[in-house]
Amino acid sequence: MSSGSESIIATAGLTIGWGERILLEDVDFEIQRGEVFVILGGSGCGKSTLLRHLIGLERPMRGSVRIAGIGDPARASGMPGIGVMFQSGALFGSMTLGQNVALPLEAWTDLDASQIDTVVCSKLALVGLDGFENHLPADISGGMKKRAAIARALALEPGILCLDEPGAGLDPVTAVELDELLLTLSQSLHTTLVIVTHELDSIFKIASSCIMLDAATRSIIARGDPRVLRDTSDDPRVRAFFNRKPLGS
Repeated sequence: MSSGSESIIATAGLTIGWGERILLEDVDFEIQRGEVFVILGGSGCGKSTLLRHLIGLERPMRGSVRIAGIGDPARASGMPGIGVMFQSGALFGSMTLGQNVALPLEAWTDLDASQIDTVVCSKLALVGLDGFENHLPADISGGMKKRAAIARALALEPGILCLDEPGAGLDPVTAVELDELLLTLSQSLHTTLVIVTHELDSIFKIASSCIMLDAATRSIIARGDPRVLRDTSDDPRVRAFFNRKPLGS
């Protein structure tokens, strides 16, 4: 699943938080182009906050984030190369699915209305929502909303797709179907996926690599293939998380 040959995201000495509260301190890690990379850990460890720093929505207290070797000042201009699916999808309820997907195209391209419609239809079809262009978010299921949000995130054909808790709130069957979709997109589009989740079934199914954050130490306490970490880690916190057991049992 991972090419393992080229870093597309790299952090150096990254420290994040608010005011005097530090969530993560001096964090260094790399994400390889084409892999499915998962950020995991317990509640309050800074998973979603870290993701927001990676995509540039928040600025670090110290350290840096580089995307394909480019730092924050250069990333601030030009069409974004990162697509984002926020928690719960974050679709605009008063707009149809087609209008939601069209938003980034209208903001960042010079395509005319007919060309935008063509792209919108193709992206919705890509996630299994062919023919749903005129539906409102209220008219579709939770899983379909997640798929529509992914279609919007893919509208500009980004090289990196970031997803915050994509399986949250979904029934087991729908969650598995979403995992299958993400694997298909990763393999067919050669897109790097960066996913925040604590869903173990999804982690073991789709992740090629991961980092595990720890709130107490404000650091990364494990990194690598989650299946290998589950079976071989010497850290009791890591074993407890991956084996779904109370710490110390």
